[in-house]
Amino acid sequence: MPRVGLNPAAVVAAGAALADEVGFANLTMGLLAEQVGVRTPSLYKHVGGQEDLNRRIAALALNEAADAVGGAIQGYAGRDALAAAARAFRAFVVEHPGRYAATIGMEPSGPDDPLATAGERLLGAFMAVLRGYEIGESDLDHALRMLRSLWHGFATLQAANGFQWSADIDESFEWLIAFADRGLRAL
Repeated sequence: MPRVGLNPAAVVAAGAALADEVGFANLTMGLLAEQVGVRTPSLYKHVGGQEDLNRRIAALALNEAADAVGGAIQGYAGRDALAAAARAFRAFVVEHPGRYAATIGMEPSGPDDPLATAGERLLGAFMAVLRGYEIGESDLDHALRMLRSLWHGFATLQAANGFQWSADIDESFEWLIAFADRGLRAL
């Protein structure tokens, strides 16, 4: 009999929170079972194992990031949308480094995979930002990769305490936004 209050969504949410706390690479079914107060075999009533848990956490993280970015850009266009999206994405990654790490390198198994759907939602939010710029169809993939690389790189470095010099991190991030805006406008 499954523990009352424990269901797949609750197990995934607990796993995501634990990944943020201990790091995604350190998340195990045993550690999660301990966290939610059950024996490890009980988790298999809710998720199919470590790989299934990891995929579900990745889909959750992509959906949460899509919600954060999509919500932030509502009513904005151009540089304002770019800045709002960048700040929302950075905040999400810094606040949730473990669950965000689950998204890196995780491939959807097919078009109906929740991971694919969640990834498309985040991609859609990034595309909405780019609609504020005059970017040719042939340059869209490059622009998307540039945005993701800039935002991902900065946020993951910050989350890992990778900025050790004296310049203000927020000031550097605003500089990055201005740089990206100038580049997108120059296309």
